[in-house]
Amino acid sequence: MAGGHSLLLENAQQVVLVCSRGERFLARDALRSLAVLEGASLVVGKDGFIKAIGPADVIRRQFSGETFEEIIDCSGKCILPGLVDAHTHPVWAGERVHEFAMKLAGATYMEIHQAGGGIHFTVERTRQASEEELFRSFQQRLQCMKRAGTTLVECKSGYGLDLETELKMLRVIERARRELDIGISATYCGAHSVPKGKTATEAADDIINNHLPKLKELGRNGEIHVDNIDVFCEEGVFDLDSTRRILQRGKDIGLQINFHGDELHPMKAAELGAELGAQAISHLEEVSDEGIVAMATARCSAVLLPTTAYMLRLKQPRARKMLDEGVIVALGSDFNPNAYCFSMPMVMHLACVNMRMSMPEALAAATINAAYALGKSHTHGSLEVGKQGDLIIINSSRWEHLIYQFGGHHELIEYVIAKGKVIYKT
Repeated sequence: MAGGHSLLLENAQQVVLVCSRGERFLARDALRSLAVLEGASLVVGKDGFIKAIGPADVIRRQFSGETFEEIIDCSGKCILPGLVDAHTHPVWAGERVHEFAMKLAGATYMEIHQAGGGIHFTVERTRQASEEELFRSFQQRLQCMKRAGTTLVECKSGYGLDLETELKMLRVIERARRELDIGISATYCGAHSVPKGKTATEAADDIINNHLPKLKELGRNGEIHVDNIDVFCEEGVFDLDSTRRILQRGKDIGLQINFHGDELHPMKAAELGAELGAQAISHLEEVSDEGIVAMATARCSAVLLPTTAYMLRLKQPRARKMLDEGVIVALGSDFNPNAYCFSMPMVMHLACVNMRMSMPEALAAATINAAYALGKSHTHGSLEVGKQGDLIIINSSRWEHLIYQFGGHHELIEYVIAKGKVIYKT
């Protein structure tokens, strides 16, 4: 039928499918080499979903006589899935650039936290900021992520710690989800820290008795859509018991469990997540061997954050051990005032150099496996017929340049496309 398609990408040097058989994630041997087509073309329909991928001459014959809203010549270029950032804190007011100097001088994360800095500094500023101010700065940050190739991003609340500010943040995320052209997975992270003047048990009680019932009501009314629940399970923050109670209640109201665990101290968070049926656990710098095995068995994704370990000078997460044990490894930027990085290409590079991942492992971790961590790998994370037309075009004859050229993504990425529409072009 004429005019039935939105976009034709023609004659690419490489089309990196990542998967080609409907896999929901890649682990173990499936990560050794990704599905790549040479000299191929791709068609996205007006509904925003991929209609065809194949050799350029086959696609040309199949769609001869059809009209397209846009045709892009990809000769000598590579097409990859849009990148998926599986862990960010992008809604806040209160820059913490002054703390970077403190960290460089040797102050630890928890020392800054206990001195009234860290999360609490940002919480005070975020409480004071208007919803409009938060939306404007959030919009600019999403624009930066988009330019670096991200088309689906997980966005947490968590700089409110009281119901009013957490809801303000979630309304900002909801507005972006509805108005902007980037995919968003929304996470309630009210248990990001214990509010001043409360114990962890009191904070957990407040979340369970007040925050979560309100979220359930707003979700039922269609006002705010939340996908995931997160808790900072850490010594001096939320202990294992409080974490369990909050996560279980979140799961009971239909949220996916996707939480911070085993970052600064071994907490047995991985074992807890596996037991509760968590979709994903982030950080895991201090995860136990038993926790790694439990996550692999439970098909619980590990969202590793190489920027955090790098900037906080923590020991690196044991990516190789996780990969060897069959854990589904994903990546995130952990964008926040403490770890200021928008770029998933730089995250992939750090994962390869500092966590000893291969380039195919890193790309899978920033596409199909990151989508799996958000419960969206049936629609996102690879280039397959029937999936959403989210992709990037890079001006290079080999896809590996996106990881190899550290900090070079601004020159490499020519197009970012979401649902078949160009949302960024150099």
